[in-house]
Amino acid sequence: MGLDSIWHWAILLVIILLVFGTGKLTRVGSDLGNAVRGFKKAMSGDEDDEKRKAQEKLQADPPPVASAQAGQRQHDSSEPK
Repeated sequence: MGLDSIWHWAILLVIILLVFGTGKLTRVGSDLGNAVRGFKKAMSGDEDDEKRKAQEKLQADPPPVASAQAGQRQHDSSEPK
């Protein structure tokens, strides 16, 4: 006598519906769905934060060669010819 018969599952479903009611079960289902969506968003948000921080670091620290060349161009353009 196990729960391998379809009739056992049907009886169990009817008992659950009688105890909890359909309204409470739909709220539980939507809350569970929101929790899963929030978890997935948080997991992908961590990866997005790491990418954003790496891009900000690259933008904040220009390479020394580029800044030296820009300074040289400004120096050259400020001299009268």
